[in-house]
Amino acid sequence: MKKLFSLSFLVLFLAVFSPLTAQQKNITLEDIWKPGSNVFRIERLDVLHSMNNGKEYAVLNYDGQNKVSTVDVYDYKSGEKVRTLLNSKDLKGIDYVISYEFNKDETKILFSTELEQIYRRSSLGTYYVYDLKTKNFSLVSTNKIQEPTFSNDGSKMAYGFQNNLYIKDLNSGETQQITTDGKKNSIINGITDWVYEEEFAFVRAFEWSLNGDKLAYIKFDETEVPEFTMDVYGQNLYPYPNTFKYPKAGENNSKVSLQLYDLSSGKTSEVNLSKYNSYYIPRLLWTQDNNQLSVQLTNRHQNILDLVFVDASNNTSKLILEEKDAAYVDVTDNLTFLNNNSFFWTSEKDGWNHIYQYDKDGKLLNQVTKGPWEVTAYYGFDQNTGRVYYQSTENGSINRDVYSILPSGKNKVRLSQKTGTNDADFSADYTYYIGSFSDVNTPYLFTLNEAKTGKIIREIKNNNNLKNRLASYKISPKEFSTININGEDLNMYMIKPLDFDETKQYPLFLYQYSGPGSQNVSNSWMGSNDWWHQMLANEEQIIIACVDGRGTGFKGRDFKKMTQKEMGKYEVQDQIAIAKKLSELPYIDASRTGIWGWSYGGFMSSNCLFQGADTFEMAIAVAPVTSWRFYDSIYTERYMQTPQENPSGYDNNSPISHVDKLKGKFLLVHGSADDNVHVQNTMRLIEALVQANKQFDWRIYPDKNHGIYGGNTRLHLYTLMTDFIKKNL
Repeated sequence: MKKLFSLSFLVLFLAVFSPLTAQQKNITLEDIWKPGSNVFRIERLDVLHSMNNGKEYAVLNYDGQNKVSTVDVYDYKSGEKVRTLLNSKDLKGIDYVISYEFNKDETKILFSTELEQIYRRSSLGTYYVYDLKTKNFSLVSTNKIQEPTFSNDGSKMAYGFQNNLYIKDLNSGETQQITTDGKKNSIINGITDWVYEEEFAFVRAFEWSLNGDKLAYIKFDETEVPEFTMDVYGQNLYPYPNTFKYPKAGENNSKVSLQLYDLSSGKTSEVNLSKYNSYYIPRLLWTQDNNQLSVQLTNRHQNILDLVFVDASNNTSKLILEEKDAAYVDVTDNLTFLNNNSFFWTSEKDGWNHIYQYDKDGKLLNQVTKGPWEVTAYYGFDQNTGRVYYQSTENGSINRDVYSILPSGKNKVRLSQKTGTNDADFSADYTYYIGSFSDVNTPYLFTLNEAKTGKIIREIKNNNNLKNRLASYKISPKEFSTININGEDLNMYMIKPLDFDETKQYPLFLYQYSGPGSQNVSNSWMGSNDWWHQMLANEEQIIIACVDGRGTGFKGRDFKKMTQKEMGKYEVQDQIAIAKKLSELPYIDASRTGIWGWSYGGFMSSNCLFQGADTFEMAIAVAPVTSWRFYDSIYTERYMQTPQENPSGYDNNSPISHVDKLKGKFLLVHGSADDNVHVQNTMRLIEALVQANKQFDWRIYPDKNHGIYGGNTRLHLYTLMTDFIKKNL
């Protein structure tokens, strides 16, 4: 038989598990999804704050037995607790602390006691300020507020409430409302609208100047943005509508403007950005000059990104840098200013994502990193040693390593030492970093490392208890390889039953996401879907395969952006070709092939079943986009332009356009309160299937969002999917 695969990685056996024994048991759905189950629970480090001295870090701890929250400080090198800065039992009326952060000089702590989720990243909360010198604490506002933020000197706090901005003087206790026109579904000041929060990934749209004398913020005018309404069922006799502004592809977006509030005069001025590509304002950041504000601006197509400096003393502006791409330019948080206002920036302009350094006027000083690999995280710059710290795929696109390098591009040092997924959290002075490591064999391991050499000083936390629990379960190895499809070597993993017999034939079940820049095939520890796949492999004798097709990430700009204006075309071609090629293996039963996915993956699995009707016998689509016409403007237009400009790209690749081809078994699932991928997507696909007289199965989960969770919901959902697979694969 011809060779189907080029094995670019060794088969990785899960060393944490012993060989198959009679005592080992199958994973159950209850093990994975029953509320309170801890079989696969991973121990992680609590979110920590590196203290300014670089030798200590703070952690929020909670003692469940005594019901006490503390902010404790530890010594990096020894790991010993040095002192307790805040103890909830000393704060009258405070039962527990949910989150905390310091002001710049670490003399005050902002902490929250209640948080109420709004959307994916936004929340309303009750916040207090604790003074470490006086031991006094005070409520920031009697209202539940958004994004309270210290000024640099810690004397003031800015926050959002009901679409307006407020500033509280922490010395006098006086609060000033600095905007008055905020109104639900109309005007938002300093807090992002729904689509900015979801797709530009930030909520706080205001920034203090270095001296705290100015506040820059974005104003969103949502007046002309169409509204979307979801019914909320709850326990009420009558459902009630949740209505919010949601710009779908090609529709009106918020009109945004940049505002500067001067604290001394109490006046607000608008910055004129009309000569730049200012349809969107995805980032604000003050430079090291108190009067220089950096603003990142982009056009509606998001293929031009302007970096503009605004002089807040006279309201003038200057274009510093402009990035262009035939497809789109990614917006990141990697912009970092040095003391002289030169800055680091990441770009794909040479075909791979790399770090560049520019002077304060936007003149290129040097390309810091270079090569056919991707910088996947920029950690920062140590001004004392002059070294840049970053994470990259230099050791293969499914791996991550931590490096340091000089801005000249010389004297590169690999700091991580194991092949897998390495990450780092650096101390404030870059003396140490806390490294996290995992691979397909190893659950998360946390160590303290020297930043200069990467040398491990001590182990902080491991997951040996998890390894011990898993030893009693039947768990198969993940086998990594590549598969050549449509001229590309695509990353793949396969999971076979532990008692795999190559003389038998097994059904094939593909899992994928496939969205632009995504990655499912990675040498990292496993998540919930992995455990479900293990259950299917060993209890139901199914072979699981996952392949990252064209358009996914970490293999260069051209590979990622080849799907531009045609989302769902090449990705679907790849998954169909993958299923056909794998079905040629003697141990695969070509008559039993399935595919599943969630969100973009649900869009894909629907399309694959319809367009690959002679290849796939069944598919499961959870919370799928069924037409990009229904999805939000920023995400969709980044990859597709508008429906008015690219109607064929939208319609030819929509599952709705291919319902007449359905032959196999199809399960369609959605949450009715999905504010992201609206249930409208599923309802429109259902109607198209009905009118095409196609039979299928479907399930709506009332009042559940895009994650479809809460209580027993996930257990119920995965039971539904498992039963569907048993019956139809």
